[in-house]
Parts: sequence; structure tokens; C-alpha cells
Amino acid sequence: MNIRTNRLSRHRTVVLSLYLFCGICYAIAQGTDTLGIVIERATGKVLLVNIIQRASIGEFEGLGDLSHASAVFSRDERYAYVFGRDGGLTKLDLLSGGIASRVVQAGNSIGGAISQNGRFVATSNYEPGGIRIFDADTLKLVADIPATYGSETDPLLSKVVGLVDAPGQRFIASLYDAGEIWVIDIQNPLQPSIRKYHNVGKQPYDALITPDGRYYIAGLYGENGLAVLDLLNPDAGVRRILNSYGRGEKELPVYKMPHLEGWALASNYLFVPAVGHHAVHVIDIGRWEESARIRTLGQPVFAIARPDGRQVVLHMEFTPGGEEVWVSVRDDDRVDIYNTGTFEKVASIFADKPSGIFFTARAHKIGL
Repeated sequence: MNIRTNRLSRHRTVVLSLYLFCGICYAIAQGTDTLGIVIERATGKVLLVNIIQRASIGEFEGLGDLSHASAVFSRDERYAYVFGRDGGLTKLDLLSGGIASRVVQAGNSIGGAISQNGRFVATSNYEPGGIRIFDADTLKLVADIPATYGSETDPLLSKVVGLVDAPGQRFIASLYDAGEIWVIDIQNPLQPSIRKYHNVGKQPYDALITPDGRYYIAGLYGENGLAVLDLLNPDAGVRRILNSYGRGEKELPVYKMPHLEGWALASNYLFVPAVGHHAVHVIDIGRWEESARIRTLGQPVFAIARPDGRQVVLHMEFTPGGEEVWVSVRDDDRVDIYNTGTFEKVASIFADKPSGIFFTARAHKIGL
């Protein structure tokens, strides 16, 4: 009787082991190109979604304050790095559905980027002001770069915004309080070299890098205009453009600042949410002049371009092929999915106060 029981127990163990093994094989076999994440900002959770199935397939918990969260993906698209407002940096394993690693690296953080070769992850911090660089595999701190400015005898620390990755193993960031742009070369990550551009404008608040990796463009909160750095001609310095936009108009109170990299490039035109105005500015980057202005019902926060550049919308995310657009409907706790050809709603997914939507296949940039 004992022998029979032991045999049955072993049989069940083998069956269960095979079942678990097959489950793991299935998880690893699925393509990460079909996956994405949705930030649930009110609960500190992140949904794992499948684009093809139009469904939520998992959830990550315990990510802290996600009220201004952003994310980037590893080169193989298996991992997502989520930057929380409370300084939390969390590495999510999209295949296993678990948290691979997590560190709380600052008191107040505003986003981050992953290096060109995928080996390093950088964070931009309000408190303490500065940039920290981590090993992408282990999240071990590699370099700590305080955003100091002012006199050597009485240095100040600046909030850092607009952190992006650039060709040549570089990160670029804007210093909000200092009015500076820094280009950080990490070819030797233990001793990064920094090139600083001073007096770029008052209070740079947001920035992007064009998909070809050539231009870094920072918006200015403290005055009209944009600051442009040509990375193919860095010795020319930072150029100021659109210094007169918004003049003659009453500036409105700003309740929601445009987000990091929340601008869109479609064809040869840059779509920039206006600060303090109900408009999106359309800039011809061949001439660096405003060519049009799109009036909106409120102050825009995002401008997102469909992959083929045929449509530009606000606060949404397109699927990699541009055939659908996913929309956060935060007040109703759901994400709506629309066909971009017919504008028909094709599906909805429950999400608790959703905000940012990030797809793995949209993470790649031309030329980077």
C-alpha cells in the first residue's frame, strides 16, 4: 500500500513538473514584440498586455508612486524598466511576469533612459538633483553625477529633466534650475565625461531627441522658445528658435506640464504642445520655423505620432503597425482600443486609473 502510494505520488509529481515546465516553455516561447505595459498610477501597479489579444495577461505589484511614471525596454524587449516618481527604478520581466530587480535610488525622480548598447540605465532626479547610471542587468549603481551649478564655493543642485539616450553611448539631459544642457559620454562608464552647454534658456522643462539621433530639443518654461542642439555639429552650441511664439496672447495658468518626450515628429514636422496656450505648434525642422498652429480645446500634454506619420493625437499610444491606437480613460478605469482607419472602438481593457501606455516594438529609434 505504501509502495503504491509512493508511486502515485511520484507520478503526480512528474505530471505536475511537466505541466509547470510546459507552462514556462510557453511563457518563454511567446514573442515579446506583442507585449506592452500600462501604468496604473493610483495603485502602484503595472498591467502586462498583449497587443494581438487586446487583453491584459498579467499584473506587477509594489512599484511605489507611479503618478509620473515612464518606461523603457531592454534591447531584447524582455525587460521593462519603470521609473517611478518616488525614485523607484523597477526591472520587470515580461516573460516570467515577475519583478527581476528594484531599487529606490532617489527621493523624487522624473524619468530615465537606456543606453545605445542596452548595458546601462540612467535616471534623472529632482531630489537630489542629478543623474544616476545603473548596470542594466543588476541595477547596481555605476555612476552618480550631481547636477551642480553656480559658484564652486557655493554650488547648487538642479532638477534634471529631458533625459534621453543618444548615439555614441551618450545620455543628454536638461538642468531645469541651471538653464543648461549636459551631454554625458559613458564609453568609459566608471568615468563619464560631460560637456556642458550654459545659458540655453530659462527653465528647460522637457526635451526630445529626433528619431535619427541628430537633434536634441528642449522646451523652455520660463520664457518663449526652444533650445536646439545639433549633435552632428556640437561645437556650434545650442541654438534658440521660436523666441516670439505666444507673444500678444494671454498666457494661461499651467496645471499640467507637457511630459518627457511627449512631442511628436511626423515627416519633417515637429508637433510641440504649447505651454500656457490651447494649441500645438507645428515646426518645420528644415527651417526651424513655425509653419502652423493647431488650436485645441485645452492645454495639450502629449503629442503622439502614428508610425507612418499620417495622424498625430494626444495622450495615446499606437500599435507598432499603426493599425490601432490605445487610449487611457483614467476616470472610467479602462483602456479603449480604436481602429485608426475607421475610428471604431474595437475593444476595452479594465485598468485602475491608467496613464502611460508603452509597447515594446515602439521602443526602437532609427539611427540609435
